[in-house]
Amino acid sequence: MKLDILAFGAHPDDVELGCGGTIAKEISKGKIVGIIDLTRGELGTRGTPESRDAEATEAAKILGVAIRQNMEFADGFFVNDKYHQIELIKMIRKYRPEIVLCNAVTDRHIDHGKGSSLVSDACFLSGLLKIDTKTEDEDGWQEPWRPKHVYHYIQWKNLEPDVVVDISEFIQSKIQAVLAYKTQFYNPDSNGPETPISSKNFEESIAYRARDLGRLIGSEYGEGFTAERYIAVDSLFNLK
Repeated sequence: MKLDILAFGAHPDDVELGCGGTIAKEISKGKIVGIIDLTRGELGTRGTPESRDAEATEAAKILGVAIRQNMEFADGFFVNDKYHQIELIKMIRKYRPEIVLCNAVTDRHIDHGKGSSLVSDACFLSGLLKIDTKTEDEDGWQEPWRPKHVYHYIQWKNLEPDVVVDISEFIQSKIQAVLAYKTQFYNPDSNGPETPISSKNFEESIAYRARDLGRLIGSEYGEGFTAERYIAVDSLFNLK
């Protein structure tokens, strides 16, 4: 299956928090989108890998993505090396996305920056002819493939975006997909330990941070991305 967009997240829920609205919007326009989680979030303070798996499946249904896979890399300890790069190259060549979305280039959680550089490097290497790969469910050699664009969504840190997508009509889809992770976020009935993302304030920040980005582009809600290269347009009138 060829995808238009392939979104990567170091942990299940990264993609929903960072670019869930953008994904929902593009799917509504007929684009085929997939998600690949690098880890099962097994070091998360709340929940279990099994509960996280179920929550990720539910969130994927809410967004309507075509595929969701988990690489089962080691949460907290995966690195940007040849083994991990090759595994991601296989996925990039398998799904041949035009656009890749991935973690913020720098962030509070160490896996986010590591995931960002790992995916970015894999996207470049995936285009090299002399790297031979094949996946278990495919016969023969995989053709090289390099995505046209790699964008990094904004996470905990308020990084300066290069691009802001208007998600005003899809903010509720984003929030619903995020809150599918019931073990991770605010729940007044939970007896689990508190974390930086389990507070009511963090839950409310999903909307108010999107509202602030929307304000910057003259819309109600937005999601921001940093780009790896200059944004090209045919005309200044293509810019809103």
